[in-house]
Amino acid sequence: MPSHVFADHAAAQPPERGAVDALISQTRRLRGEVDAVRREAVADHGDPTGRWQRALCDLAVHQLNDLDDHLAQLRDGPAQPDPVADAPAEPASDEPRRGSLLSRVGSAEWNLLNDEASWSGELYQILGRDPAAPPLSLDELPSLVPADDQPLLTAMVTDCLIDGKPIDGEFRIVRPDGGVRQVHMMGEPVLAADGSTASMWAVLRDVSELRRSQRVVRETRDTLQRHRDRAHTEHRLAVELQEAVLPPWRGALRFPQGGPGALDLAAHYLPSSSSALIGGDWYDALQLPDGRALLSVGDLTGHGVTVTSGMAMLLGALRGMAVAGAEPGQLMGWLNQLLDATAQPALGSAICCRYDPAARRITWAQAGHPAPLLFRDGTGRTLTPPDGVLLGATSGATYGQADEQLRPGDLLLLHTDGLVPRRDRDAATGLLLSLASRFTGARTAQECVRTVVEEFGEAPREDDACLLIARI
Repeated sequence: MPSHVFADHAAAQPPERGAVDALISQTRRLRGEVDAVRREAVADHGDPTGRWQRALCDLAVHQLNDLDDHLAQLRDGPAQPDPVADAPAEPASDEPRRGSLLSRVGSAEWNLLNDEASWSGELYQILGRDPAAPPLSLDELPSLVPADDQPLLTAMVTDCLIDGKPIDGEFRIVRPDGGVRQVHMMGEPVLAADGSTASMWAVLRDVSELRRSQRVVRETRDTLQRHRDRAHTEHRLAVELQEAVLPPWRGALRFPQGGPGALDLAAHYLPSSSSALIGGDWYDALQLPDGRALLSVGDLTGHGVTVTSGMAMLLGALRGMAVAGAEPGQLMGWLNQLLDATAQPALGSAICCRYDPAARRITWAQAGHPAPLLFRDGTGRTLTPPDGVLLGATSGATYGQADEQLRPGDLLLLHTDGLVPRRDRDAATGLLLSLASRFTGARTAQECVRTVVEEFGEAPREDDACLLIARI
């Protein structure tokens, strides 16, 4: 093939072989490092983030493979056409992948003076044409291009031949076997001594796989962004719903004037450190029409706005039934029926305590939940729980009740699982009971809550948790 030179400057000298060999070695080393990241660091690509990372690594490896091939051709020069070989063979070693290169980069020159065309063997490979067939003229070239892309090719060739503009654009070609490939074409006019256009040369590169990799990166990136946007929206809705439902009170819950005393209440919600989604934990305190008070904590399994809305439904039902006068055991039974009948069944645990200020006595029921802790005179103990299974676990479950007589100065601690991170229920109870001496010196329920949060709030927790403390 003739040298592609302009009339007004000399041909460039080929690069030194040693310099190109050094670049090839660096490219292969970098490709190996990227490939190791692809295999090891992002081996699990089942989630949107992993799929996007995997696609980026695949694209980087693909581009480095191309760079290796281009440097090898720069070093060795164009490969000679091989009429026998119809398709490139996969390399068996780490030597330059000459066969792979044959199917991706080719060149051509169209002589306008004698109307002759010259194609490299690589171009025959790209276009899927018989190497023994004559090359197509510029007028025949659009016959390989789909109708939608023909105006683009015509415009590029016209601008090159008439205005002397370089060619740089992409279009599709349809091979004889029906396969469609994406081709990137770069070229420029070759000028005669009088300044007229003598010929046009071009380099055509099959970028089908590169564009496929880029498309996968773009699609996985878009999927990841949609996933993040959806998660952010769901988190915001769950937080707003939780804040709207959980009591905003701080300090004492006072009973009607003339009553025998007050409940000093404080509560705290601790989010999970392993999930950005809000869980279904709740705490609540409600003064009932008859002067008594309802204290409750509970937890629905799962995270997200669906679970938070389920928690809001459950808490609303609990308040309504308590105001209507239902006893704690009956409340649990009805909550169980409610969960069992919902369109999206769920499991939950809860405690309901009805406090009678006149008698300083609580009546309580539980559904598979950690029992309340009672602190008195510098010591703490776990209240003996009545019978009760998880909410939503079985239809028609019945729940027992238990009574506990309280004294002035007593402190009642209700909590959900996960308050003490990474501990089983018995170990968590033991650690909470060990705070008895510190609670003795506290003047308010809020100080007691602060003590618990200082002790356990900073450690990583796998689930949300709620804490409610009532001082008599």
